[in-house]
Amino acid sequence: MKKKIGISYTETNFHNYWNWFTDADLGDEIELIKLSFEKNNLEDLQECDGFLLTGGIDVEPSYYDGPKNYPYKPAQFLPERDHFEKLIYKYSQAHKVPVLGICRGMQYINILEGGKVLADIGGANEIHKKQTLDKVHHVKIGHNSMLYAIIGLEKGIVNSAHHQGVTNNTLSNNLIANSYSLTSDQLIEGLEFKDKTDKSFMLAVQWHPERMKEKEVNPLSQKIKERFIEEVKKHKK
Repeated sequence: MKKKIGISYTETNFHNYWNWFTDADLGDEIELIKLSFEKNNLEDLQECDGFLLTGGIDVEPSYYDGPKNYPYKPAQFLPERDHFEKLIYKYSQAHKVPVLGICRGMQYINILEGGKVLADIGGANEIHKKQTLDKVHHVKIGHNSMLYAIIGLEKGIVNSAHHQGVTNNTLSNNLIANSYSLTSDQLIEGLEFKDKTDKSFMLAVQWHPERMKEKEVNPLSQKIKERFIEEVKKHKK
């Protein structure tokens, strides 16, 4: 029986996440499942050996006691998506299923673990918020982190397309920052569990590895994907 990766549906650029996993990555061992809040196909969770929580629209502020109004607030939130992805994450932790969070996915994992997000990062939008194209900047990776063990580098270049963020002041007590933006704002760029005892794999990043330029050779895309696939293959239901 094939292993299955469940990818949460996003209203923006879902195809990028789906196409990030090539035929060579999947082979005859893995297939992809779209987990959609629109279809509410929660019955498919039990089929999955890994979950990818995607980017997209801001999480509804009530989930993190955030402000009702703030710069770049979306015209409409998607509380159905928030609820659906909350159930995905809770299932992943109850059944020890590997999780990879990207952009909004990272921020939401922090929220679901008891942290918060900055509703808007203010002046740092000049560095991080997408315009026509993603912004690009360097990140610094912590030596003692799981991310460093995966990447094997102290620094790297990532793409950036967000106006919300996580800082040390909004970080969940259950998580640690494994990387920071090498810019004046020093926003957190990656998260993992502080205590990994009896936990399955969980890695979350603020950048977009699924669509960065030269993603096939940039370790901050390719090596993350390779490690996630390894964890999916190892998962036992």
